[in-house]
Amino acid sequence: MRLLHTMLRVSDLDRAIAFYTELLGMRLLRRKDYPGGRFTLAFVGYGDEANSSVIELTHNWDTASYDPGNAFGHIAIAVDDIYSVCDGIRASGGKIVREPGPMKHGTTVIAFVEDPDGYKIELIERD
Repeated sequence: MRLLHTMLRVSDLDRAIAFYTELLGMRLLRRKDYPGGRFTLAFVGYGDEANSSVIELTHNWDTASYDPGNAFGHIAIAVDDIYSVCDGIRASGGKIVREPGPMKHGTTVIAFVEDPDGYKIELIERD
């Protein structure tokens, strides 16, 4: 068994794809409209779906916005240089909600960014 994907409902699919591909460096792997169900699915990730876990962005055509709720936590992404990654995200208009630095009660360097729908992405600097 292996983890295939995490699904996020998004209010503006093009904006979400731009965030994950342009600001976080993922690739758009596939996108398909389902007119009968009035939704579109787009899959983004760092590797192909056969070998990597990816994110499924679901856009329901008739839903203008979502509340992320209080049960979902975040997605985590490993980075080599967290400070330059955050500078790049900030320079591209992304929202850093926790500046890079050591985690509370530990030494691992982390930061948090927020996608256009309010989902949190934790960046963890590799040693």
